[in-house]
Amino acid sequence: MPGKRKAKKNAPPETAGADERERIGKKEYEKELFRLQAELVALQRWIHKSGARIVVIFEGRDAAGKGGIIKRITERTSPRIIRTVALPAPSDRQKTQLFAQRYITELPAAGEMVLFDRSWYNRPGIERVMGFCSENDYQRFLKSCPFMEHSLVDSGIQLIKYWFEVNQEEQTRRFVDRINDPRKIWKLSPMDLESHRRWYDYSRAKDAMFAATDTPIAPWYVVNSDNKRTARLNCISHLLSLIPYKRLPYEKPKLPKRQKAHGYKPPRHPYNLVPERF
Repeated sequence: MPGKRKAKKNAPPETAGADERERIGKKEYEKELFRLQAELVALQRWIHKSGARIVVIFEGRDAAGKGGIIKRITERTSPRIIRTVALPAPSDRQKTQLFAQRYITELPAAGEMVLFDRSWYNRPGIERVMGFCSENDYQRFLKSCPFMEHSLVDSGIQLIKYWFEVNQEEQTRRFVDRINDPRKIWKLSPMDLESHRRWYDYSRAKDAMFAATDTPIAPWYVVNSDNKRTARLNCISHLLSLIPYKRLPYEKPKLPKRQKAHGYKPPRHPYNLVPERF
C-alpha cells in the first residue's frame, strides 16, 4: 500500500529555467507510465470495493497539461468508477442558482472518483480576471470556499487539489504548436489567447486564490509542468501516495474453450464492408 508523504511546500517559480522537455526518455517514460497505470487499476478496484468517495481538482495555467494528465489517468480505467467532469459555461438558468450548485450535483457517490477538469475555482480564476463575476461574488467565494470544502471533507469525501504551473516560454511554445497543428486547433480558444496576454493578471488571481483556499484540510499541490512527461509521472505518483488504498487479491481467470459450431454457417448477407485501404 502506498504510504502518505508530505509534499514540498515551495512552488516552482513562474519563470522557471530552460526547456526540459527531453529530461526523461520515451522508453523510460512509457515503462513508468505502464507501472503507474497498473497501480491506478488497483486503486480503482479498491475504490469500488471500499465505497470510497474521492474528488480530484485539476486547475492551472492554460496549456499547462491538465488534460494530458487526466487522459493518462482515465485511459486504462473504467469511466463508471473514475470519471471526468468538464462543465461548459453556465446556462442562463444556472447563473441564477447558487454558484457551487452545478458542481455539487457532480460529486461522487460511494465507489467513485471524480476528476474535475476545471472546477468551482473558475470563479477566482477566469471569472475574476475576465470580469465575468462581480467583486461581491468574488469576495463571497473566497470567504465561503474553505467552509464548503471543509464540509465536503467532513462528509467523508477525500478532496485533492492540483495546480499546474508552466513557465512563460513553454506556454508560448505550446500555444504556437496549437495554432500550427491542425489536430490541436480545437484546443485553442479566445480565452486561451487572452490568458497568454494577461499572464500577470492571472498570476495575481492565483496568488489571491491560494492565500484564501490553501488550507490544512484542503491544501493545494503544485505540479511543475514545464516537462509534460515528468509532470504526468510526478502527479500520478503523488496522487497514488495520498490515497490509503490496498491491493485486492486477484485470481487470473482461466479462458474457457470456445463452444463447437454444431453446423453454424454465416448467412449470405450483403454486408457493407469498410474498404481496406491500409
